[in-house]
Amino acid sequence: MIKKVHLGFENDCVTIPVADILPVRVLSKSIKSSRKYTQITASIREIGLVEPPVVARNGDASGGWLLLDGHVRIEVLKDLGQEQVECLVSTDDEAFTYNKRISRIAPIQEHRMILKAIERGVSEEKIAAALDLNPRSIQRKVKLLDGICPEAIAILKDKACTAAVFTHLRKMIALRQIEAAELMVNANNYSVAYISAILAGTPQAQLVDANKPKRIKGVTPQAVARMEKELARLQEGITQIQDTYGQDHLQLTVLRGYVAK
Repeated sequence: MIKKVHLGFENDCVTIPVADILPVRVLSKSIKSSRKYTQITASIREIGLVEPPVVARNGDASGGWLLLDGHVRIEVLKDLGQEQVECLVSTDDEAFTYNKRISRIAPIQEHRMILKAIERGVSEEKIAAALDLNPRSIQRKVKLLDGICPEAIAILKDKACTAAVFTHLRKMIALRQIEAAELMVNANNYSVAYISAILAGTPQAQLVDANKPKRIKGVTPQAVARMEKELARLQEGITQIQDTYGQDHLQLTVLRGYVAK
């Protein structure tokens, strides 16, 4: 028997008066002075609304709409004097349920979107204006993956890594980049501090410039050597766990079924 699939959104977008949309949370008083607000305003002014707000039908007699996602965008539209907006209509009116399923754009995805825009003839200056960024920032985003091996890119494609993470990865050879990416994923840690520790623990032979001694501020050569050994043991332990994970999971599943009987 085929199960009926529940759609998360109605099939068609709807155009709604901005005044009929009821926010489900209050924005902070400082939001309009934030960089995020300035960027969204510049983007809408330059190229229009890219990502439509998400609303749900209000069940009461007012017949209005509940705003689930896009509070800042709606506030910007009000400031710009726009009276109507095209929205996605969610079939679930719980803002928490909706927001927890959202996957925000990762730096690698942003990099690819910018490249596609450039391929279509959009200038770096126009992209910078739309995102309210310095043109040099766009150039850095374009070159984000220079020197990064395809395997490491695939591992981190949807991860929230900062540009500094790729700067550190670029100092490692391809094999080490893959190991470093796996370490970050396994630890669910994509901070600059963590990738800096991985770089500090990387053997000299696994650096792109193997002849240049590592110099890490505040860390002695002896401490670096210890970090290399500890990181190697950690990587070995992770590999062993990965090798036995499938078998362990199968055994636990069988045991769970036996106990349930």
